[in-house]
Amino acid sequence: MALIYSTPSWVQAHTISIYHGNGSSFFPCYLSKNKAPVFLSNPCKKPNLGRSPLSICAILTKEESKIKKAHDFSFNFKDYMLEKADSVNKALEQAVSIREPLKIHESMRYSLLAGGKRVRPMLCIAACELFGGDESVAMPSACAVEMIHTMSLMHDDLPCMDNDDLRRGKPTNHKVYGEDVAVLAGDALLAFAFEHIATSTKGVTSERIVRVIGELAKCIGSEGLVAGQIVDVCSEGISDVGLQHLEFIHIHKTAALLEGSVAMGAILGGADDEEVSKLRKFARGIGLLFQVVDDILDVTKSSKELGKTAAKDLVADKVTYPKLIGIDKSREFAEKLNREAQDQLAGFDSEKAAPLIALANYIAYRDN
Repeated sequence: MALIYSTPSWVQAHTISIYHGNGSSFFPCYLSKNKAPVFLSNPCKKPNLGRSPLSICAILTKEESKIKKAHDFSFNFKDYMLEKADSVNKALEQAVSIREPLKIHESMRYSLLAGGKRVRPMLCIAACELFGGDESVAMPSACAVEMIHTMSLMHDDLPCMDNDDLRRGKPTNHKVYGEDVAVLAGDALLAFAFEHIATSTKGVTSERIVRVIGELAKCIGSEGLVAGQIVDVCSEGISDVGLQHLEFIHIHKTAALLEGSVAMGAILGGADDEEVSKLRKFARGIGLLFQVVDDILDVTKSSKELGKTAAKDLVADKVTYPKLIGIDKSREFAEKLNREAQDQLAGFDSEKAAPLIALANYIAYRDN
C-alpha cells in the first residue's frame, strides 16, 4: 500500500482507493473490522459493512490521516535554506553592528555579511531542532560558528597563509582594509563569538552553555582547526604526503568546525551523550566530504563559478584528493562518506532529521 486517495460519489463515505506501485491500478475497497482492505467485486453495489456511515467515516478519516502522515511528508530544502539563511543573516547583522572603532567593525562586517552558504549555522540549528530545541535557542551559537568560520577565512586569505585575492566573489578583507586590520578584525570576531554565546543564549541551563563554549573552543584550537591549518601550511611542497596525512589536515581544518556546530546544537537541544556521539560521527563524515568536494571543485570549476580563486591548490603545489587518487576515485570517496554519514541518522525521527540529510546531500552535490 503506497498512497491513499478518496473516491467520489456515495462510496466516498465508505471506501478508499488503494494505489498500487505499478502506477496504473486503482481499486475501490473498504476497511474490514480488523482494518484490512477488502476489495469490492462490484464498486457500484453498496457493501454490508455492519456499521453506520458515520462510524465508517471516522475510521477512514483516522486511517487516511495516519497513512498520509507516513507517506505525504515532503521536505523543501530550498525553502529551508532560504529561511534559515535569512534568519542567520539578520541575527549576524544585529550582533555585529557599526560602532566605534568604525574601521574594525566595518572590516568585521565586510567579511561576515559578504554572503556564504551558512552551512555551519544551519547544521547547528538543525541539530538543535532534531532534539526538540527551538531555533532561537541555537541562534547565538549558530552565529558564533559563522563568526569563527569567517575569521578563519580572513586569516587563511592573508599573504602569509594562502595569499588569496578573492573570497565569496569579492576582494579579500586584507585587499580592502590592509593586512593589519584584517588580522585584528579576525581576532575580534573570534573573541566576540564566545561573548555572544555567553550573553545571548536564553532558554537553556548555564551548564549547557558552558558545555557549548567548551565544545567550540576545543574544535578550533591547537587540536582542532589550528592543528589542521598548521599541518597544511607545513605540508606545502612536500611530495610524499599520503592519504592519512591529508585526512588529518581536513578532519581538523574543515571537519572540526562542522562537527562542533552539530554537537553544539545537539547539546542545546537536550541530546544525551550517546546521541551527541552519533551526531559527531555524522558531522565528521560530512566535514571530510566537504573538503573532498572542495578539492574536486578547485580543479573542475572556474573562479567565477566558485567565487574564489580556482586551481590555487594546484598552483601552490598542495596535496589534494584529486592529486593523490584522481577525480573519479575522489568522487567515489565522496559518495562513500555521504552514505556513511547519513547512516548515523538512521535511528532518529525521519522528519526532524530531514534538514541534516538534505544538508549532507547539499554538501555532496554543490557546485561552488
